[in-house]
Amino acid sequence: MGKKGKKEKKGRGAEKTAAKMEKKVSKRSRKEEEDLEALIAHFQTLDAKRTQIVETPCPPPSPRLNASLSVHPEKDELILFGGEYFNGQKTFLYNELYVYNIRKDAWTKVDIPSPPPRRCAHQAVVVPQGGGQLWVFGGEFASPNGEQFYHYKDLWVLHLATKTWEQVKSTGGPSGRSGHRMVAWKRQLILFGGFHESTRDYIYYNDVYAFNLDTFTWSKLSPSGMGPTPRSGCQMSVTPQGGIVIYGGYSKQRVKKDVDKGTRHSDMFLLKPEDGREDKWVWTRMNPSGVKPTPRSGFSVAMAPNHQTLFFGGVCDEEEEESLAGEFFNDLYFYDATRNRWFEGQLKGPKSEKKKRRRGRREEPEGGSKLACGGAGTQAPVEVVKEVVTEDGTVVTIKQVLSAPGSAGQPQSEDEDSLEEAGSPTSGPCPRSNTMLAVKHGVLYVYGGMFEAGDRQVTLSDLHCLDLHRMDAWKTLVEMDPGTQEAEAGRSLEPVRWRLQ
Repeated sequence: MGKKGKKEKKGRGAEKTAAKMEKKVSKRSRKEEEDLEALIAHFQTLDAKRTQIVETPCPPPSPRLNASLSVHPEKDELILFGGEYFNGQKTFLYNELYVYNIRKDAWTKVDIPSPPPRRCAHQAVVVPQGGGQLWVFGGEFASPNGEQFYHYKDLWVLHLATKTWEQVKSTGGPSGRSGHRMVAWKRQLILFGGFHESTRDYIYYNDVYAFNLDTFTWSKLSPSGMGPTPRSGCQMSVTPQGGIVIYGGYSKQRVKKDVDKGTRHSDMFLLKPEDGREDKWVWTRMNPSGVKPTPRSGFSVAMAPNHQTLFFGGVCDEEEEESLAGEFFNDLYFYDATRNRWFEGQLKGPKSEKKKRRRGRREEPEGGSKLACGGAGTQAPVEVVKEVVTEDGTVVTIKQVLSAPGSAGQPQSEDEDSLEEAGSPTSGPCPRSNTMLAVKHGVLYVYGGMFEAGDRQVTLSDLHCLDLHRMDAWKTLVEMDPGTQEAEAGRSLEPVRWRLQ
């Protein structure tokens, strides 16, 4: 048998194994989903009491993670929907809708009749037609003790012009899942991956579906070529050339009874129409140049100016059989699809004095060290310390070690002039994972997420912004509020880390 034949046989075997696992998971999870359906129905009964649209000015939303933060296509507004919060004893799921007015720096809670059920780890995509539409697919609901999960396979649209929710029912769509990714591509929504989990079993997906925004119909795509392995929480973005990039993500597999091993993926693939046909797609493995992010999970993605994909934060865990120890990040990376290149984001610091210089190799002072710090022309890293007081009086200390401005950044040609701007390092958002990102008018907004301090998980409700054209300094719009901040102790970290991506 030829090499191609072996690959095809292996592919068919993997499909059969996945189908068997999905059937097994579906059977075992059905009982617990039935239990949760009653609770979901109870909440929907409460939601049904809403009979009119009510818009109420309000303080910033409460702490949460795995919500969606979307940009209004016509107004200077950000739209926050859903999310999850755990206070140490009980899990809360939300279907609240908040609108942040960028110019007024003000929040409004918008209560709309017949909203989607409470959920987190869903996907939300905005398209411009009809005055703007926010499309939401999937996600999950968790029991109050956070041990049982219901995975949605419903599709909703929020008509932004009329502020009305509508459930769009169409057969042939993806199975129930969370941690998937979805993008708008021409007049379609393209969905990839995700996972489904019950108390004892789980399955990760690498299937691809398309939803036609004109006919309101689902179709399952069958791309040729070797694509990504099953995963959740990956990067998915549309390139200027009309392709779709998949990068990274997370999956796990059982290595022995009650012991799972996680994989942080760092590979990249391109999904594109074959020969310009929208009914035929092909996968291609990509090998980008530049400095790409270190392997991690729980990172967040948004589209930056010039069709670049922005990558922020996440966590890298050292997994033991009984525990997790994580390193959280607040770094920025950009992927330029036109050049197929990664580069690390650079903060230049506030403007003060500009010094023009020629790019190129710097002369080292005699006997000098490349790693020298604190000398002339260099700045030592700065440690910024913040303290958060929890409701039980515990003080959680957040430490950030910030490198000097200009230590890393966008690649530039060696023969071009650049401006080197002096300034002090700024702290910005603390290291975190599962945060919400949005970019409007070239400004990045970062809201919420979580981090750990020892065995305590802290869920955040702060809001920061960064001008991506200037890249000078972070601006804090909403500080971490000690009055609302709680540290959740004694919770198994595995469900939050891997389940909700």
